[in-house]
Amino acid sequence: MKGRVLVLDEIDGRQAAALMVDGRLEELAIDPAEDVAIPGAIYRAVADRPVKGQGGIFVKLPQGSGFLRQISGVAPGQRLLVQVTGPAEAGKAVPVTTRLLFKSRFAIITPDAPGLNISRRIKDEERRAELSALAEAGMSGADEALGLILRSGCLEAEDQAIVEDIAAMRGLAEAVLADVSGPPELLVDGPSAHDRAFRDWLDPAVDDADTDPESFERHGVTEAVEALRAPRVALDGGGHMMIEPTRALVAVDVNTGPDTSPAAALKANVAAARDLPRQLRLRGLGGQVVVDFAPMPKRDRHILDQVLKSAFKSDGEANLAGWTVLGLYELTRKRDRLPLSELLP
Repeated sequence: MKGRVLVLDEIDGRQAAALMVDGRLEELAIDPAEDVAIPGAIYRAVADRPVKGQGGIFVKLPQGSGFLRQISGVAPGQRLLVQVTGPAEAGKAVPVTTRLLFKSRFAIITPDAPGLNISRRIKDEERRAELSALAEAGMSGADEALGLILRSGCLEAEDQAIVEDIAAMRGLAEAVLADVSGPPELLVDGPSAHDRAFRDWLDPAVDDADTDPESFERHGVTEAVEALRAPRVALDGGGHMMIEPTRALVAVDVNTGPDTSPAAALKANVAAARDLPRQLRLRGLGGQVVVDFAPMPKRDRHILDQVLKSAFKSDGEANLAGWTVLGLYELTRKRDRLPLSELLP
């Protein structure tokens, strides 16, 4: 089906959501089977022991430990409000930050980051003025330390929906920020799969939504998810890449396949570079990524550099480190969700 389609369903009784764009899977969210710390969850934590060599401190959470990198002014035993920034790796503490974000579809409240801001993607000056007025009214009387960001979805949203989002997020933020006393406790759940879809995937707006049972089967999501569980990714032109996570890094190997033309390697490498951000995102893979592209002349590397830069531009926090002496390409990508291999073992 052409266009953007939001698909909500369940997998093994757990919420699952997918975004299909022109028949291709672009986003995927699945609730974990176990009680784990979900990125975005906010906890009251207790500072534990510093780890000077790593520039951080462990904090006590209800179900284990978190690791906080910024430790200036934090003393053992101190109560802190922290937010989960990513999934915990096996045997490691949950990564957390004290820079909280209270995020909804249209509004983000930013404690300790004051100011009223409107997404730069909204260019219409008349609409920006209208949104500025809504922001000022919605934050009137709030603590000066509370900031507000109005997201790009506000461009075409109803004013009343924006007003309600600002009020809801402000009220939640004020309640949580006042709840510092006590033992470690979960204060705000991380978003469920369906909540995340409605919060983050509707800009631009979808053309259709299917929330009826077995919607994954009807729209080919089940088949696409099954393909993600295999390391092999077919590329246009007959080539393929293998994506294989290890404990230390994610290894990617690009192959040309049966094409033996002079341009075969560059074509396969460009196809792999364009699809790599989507593949890593859907598989829930991050950290250090090392790519062994198909052999090609060094003079063609600048082409691949531009393709990679464009492909990763809208894919969150990625750092393109570049080429190594051995001809490999290195990058890092923030771990922002649980790996698919853990969600669907």
